[in-house]
Amino acid sequence: MFSLSLPWWEFSLRALIVYIFLLGTLRLTGRRQIGQLSPFDFVMLFILSNAVQNSMNGGDNSVTGGLILVVTLIFAHWLISYFTFKYKGFAQMVDGKPEVLIHKGTLQKATLKKERITNDELDSILRRNGVNDISEVKIAIVEGNGEISVIKNS
Repeated sequence: MFSLSLPWWEFSLRALIVYIFLLGTLRLTGRRQIGQLSPFDFVMLFILSNAVQNSMNGGDNSVTGGLILVVTLIFAHWLISYFTFKYKGFAQMVDGKPEVLIHKGTLQKATLKKERITNDELDSILRRNGVNDISEVKIAIVEGNGEISVIKNS
């Protein structure tokens, strides 16, 4: 139950490799908040977690191996959080930078396409922000975390 089939450092190295790979890959797929995940996106996250499990534990099912993985992943997450707080350039690389989606009532179609936001999704977001028509929007920004901020005309 507690004996490892691999050296402790290999668990940490495997976890870091998978963490960095997933972070980079998910970053390339776009930025959506958890609340914006479609059922497809949500299922994909579960499948990904199952797919990478064996690559991290190397076939070891010991409690000790699991604990090493947990500590490594939490440490990696803390480290990424620290560097995103400390260095703006690193934060933009990890989180992305804000993009203008609507400016003075004009939809920026290139941003809509780049962020993979459908017209139906945009309409839903605008309605949640009390906007009935795009002309009412002074500016709408896709934030680095995927949230869309909407500021209406005065």
